[in-house]
Amino acid sequence: MSTTENVDPPVVTVVHAPACHFCHDAEEALAVLARDFPLVVRSVGIDTDEGRALVAEHRPAMNPLVLVDGSFFSAGRLPRKKLTKALQRRRTLAVGA
Repeated sequence: MSTTENVDPPVVTVVHAPACHFCHDAEEALAVLARDFPLVVRSVGIDTDEGRALVAEHRPAMNPLVLVDGSFFSAGRLPRKKLTKALQRRRTLAVGA
């Protein structure tokens, strides 16, 4: 078993709003990234109790709110390059662990 198999994949939470094109775009981008990186994608509606609580906590200026492992990552259009670099860095740290 490799070291990376012992590390939980990152959890990416997307808090989305109805008819939000940035939200749809983020979910499509995450599906593509999931081909290259192990990750768990959670989709949470903004009108759910959890979605309202996350928005109240993080106060995003735009939708979607994106969290990685529970920490604020972005709001609005998903920065693909930034997320790819973060996932690569996490994988590198996991291999070195």
